[in-house]
Amino acid sequence: MNPHLQDLHPYPFEKLRTLFEGIVPPAGLSPIRLSIGEPQHATPGLIRQALVDNLGGLASYPTTQGSDALRQSIAGWLERRYGLPGVNAATQVLPVNGSREALFAFAQCVIDGSRTDALVVCPNPFYQIYEGAAYLAGATPYFVNNLPEDRFASDFAAVPEADWQRVQLVYVCSPGNPTGRVLALDEWAQLFALSDRYGFVIAADECYSEIYFDDAHLPIGGLEAAHRLGRSDFRNVVMFSSLSKRSNVPGMRSGFVAGDAAILKRFLLYRTYHGCAMSPSVQAASAAAWGDEAHVAENRRLYREKFDLITPMIAAHLDVALPDAGFYLWARVDRLGLSDTEFARRLQAEYNVTVLPGSYLAREAHGVNPGAGFVRIAIVADLAECVEAARRIVTFAQQLSKNP
Repeated sequence: MNPHLQDLHPYPFEKLRTLFEGIVPPAGLSPIRLSIGEPQHATPGLIRQALVDNLGGLASYPTTQGSDALRQSIAGWLERRYGLPGVNAATQVLPVNGSREALFAFAQCVIDGSRTDALVVCPNPFYQIYEGAAYLAGATPYFVNNLPEDRFASDFAAVPEADWQRVQLVYVCSPGNPTGRVLALDEWAQLFALSDRYGFVIAADECYSEIYFDDAHLPIGGLEAAHRLGRSDFRNVVMFSSLSKRSNVPGMRSGFVAGDAAILKRFLLYRTYHGCAMSPSVQAASAAAWGDEAHVAENRRLYREKFDLITPMIAAHLDVALPDAGFYLWARVDRLGLSDTEFARRLQAEYNVTVLPGSYLAREAHGVNPGAGFVRIAIVADLAECVEAARRIVTFAQQLSKNP
């Protein structure tokens, strides 16, 4: 067996099941699950129809590189969305089966297994795939804490020189999960300069990029930042995106990677052996999705409607603010006298609302677990359910304030 399997932590939702063992919520309150980031808006009709219209593709083996039509559709979207002057669909774009599998596989491709001291830099809190990918590639995660006093920024300057010399891969999540923070151009510039100096690859996880609240300030992407800083070859940068959140098709498992052509050439070789080509039917539906923005604008409208109502309700009682982007509220709860785990357990037991303890999304690093004392609230259910959940959270918080 792979000895690195023993390094893996239980997944957050396994911990949550253990935390809730023995709980019997009130029978009169319907369950509302806001713990998992699973989009629940309706799948757009144009995607469903494109999938049905192309079921004949099930009779053919797909190529790992994907169809010309899909790569062209993705390249066109990148050019429109980020103002890129030209993306080579043949060399700078590669379809993948959702960003999750690609984020994991990428580390297996990038990490030099002969280096037993390799480091992978991750934000903390973080998407758990980064950690597992690092361990199973034979590397060690190095966590950069995202703390409220720094507005959840990653302080790359705090990483010692000796550690940067061991770094082979840096995972960046912008907009962030769970904090919703978007990296600014100067932060990208700092990261690019470090990459040039130490030679590591940047994996930019951008699966929440299309859920934002200000049309005048769209989240900047890694490739956009590279282009604006004169790095038109996207050297050492690969972005990861997905239709799951953008287009409400998490079950379709469709996304792409794009960026440095030299890295993608090697990643394509890896994936050819890995056996992870996308179904031709899904490719056709994906091409239709990337080519349409109307359904994405409607999706944003639905999220904005929910956040406009729910954020002020909860913010009146918990330390929380509207994120830069994404569909999570990252709420501080320890000031009510409970740990994040106890808050989540009692909220489930007393009000049948499920949220995720922040400590489950982070690791203790540099003397602190930066997720401790927070809960992640996924605003993914329909409007009525989310408002009802907010009311219950408010009632619970008021109860705690009266009886600390």
